[in-house]
Amino acid sequence: MAEPLRPFRLRGCGSTQKFGVAAGSLRGLLRKGCRLLQLPLAGSRLCLYEDGTELTESYFRALPPQTELVLLGPGESWRGCASDIERLLAAFCSQQGAVVEAARRLLTDERAPHRQKLLADLIHNLSENILAEDKEDDKKWFEGLESRFKNKSSYLRHSCESRMRGYMREVTGFISNVHPSARDAYRAVIDLMADKLKSVKYNGCYFDRREKEEAARLCTAEGWFSCQGPFDRDDCPCKHSINPYSNRESRILFSTWNLDHIIEKKRAVVPELAEAVKTRDGREVNWEYFYQLLFTLDNLKLVHIACHKKTNHNLSCDKTRIYRKRKQTQEIS
Repeated sequence: MAEPLRPFRLRGCGSTQKFGVAAGSLRGLLRKGCRLLQLPLAGSRLCLYEDGTELTESYFRALPPQTELVLLGPGESWRGCASDIERLLAAFCSQQGAVVEAARRLLTDERAPHRQKLLADLIHNLSENILAEDKEDDKKWFEGLESRFKNKSSYLRHSCESRMRGYMREVTGFISNVHPSARDAYRAVIDLMADKLKSVKYNGCYFDRREKEEAARLCTAEGWFSCQGPFDRDDCPCKHSINPYSNRESRILFSTWNLDHIIEKKRAVVPELAEAVKTRDGREVNWEYFYQLLFTLDNLKLVHIACHKKTNHNLSCDKTRIYRKRKQTQEIS
């Protein structure tokens, strides 16, 4: 007795067009599909669209009606939905401008919030011009910036320098809280820190793609930055990442990310420095340790604004590193 016919949705490998085909057996479906798609019966086979599982006769009989299948010709393969994604990405790369324009047209009429976000993200990502460095090669990236910035790295270096100068102003401004007898020593420490910052260009090299070796600790050569919050590089729950070199929107969004002091600047580091200067009692304050905590990646982490922990971190300076051992001079007899 012949098996009753059941309907299936059939498509070829590399095609989005689907056909309705009814068959009572795997062999019958394969024969009809090959005739429809003009493929040789020998060497052809059927698999699930969803995950690429190749069908057997017993597996075929267990399939519900309207299951989506892919007909593979000799030498063809199918890895499930991933194969469609690969083809989609290839289309994006080869027809990027057309895809962006089509997405913009769709976005103007789209009302569903989730689909709106997907389209907006697609337009944003496909509008990237990561490799461009100079203003002439990506003029839109520089919209709204002062004309003195001629390349992307120069602007990002300037932003880093501004942030470091802001930290130094906070340290300097704390002098009114320092005991009067220790203010001269506190100023001397500030001067040493300022000279150190100037010598390393206010750490702007972290954002200079032309100084990749120095930048490698914080970003890759391509300019990607990853959120390191709350307290280490693996704890960002959303795995935030950004490339401020990619387009204007990313550059603006990156300005909202924070450089968070793990041992807090205002609550811990600066008050501890002031106390160390006051109670040094002939000892030498290890200003380089405080410099590392205030201005370097030893104590700074880059975090997305949503991951910035604004409550008390409850961390303190290492008491064993606050003072430096004085070098002993050996007497020559």
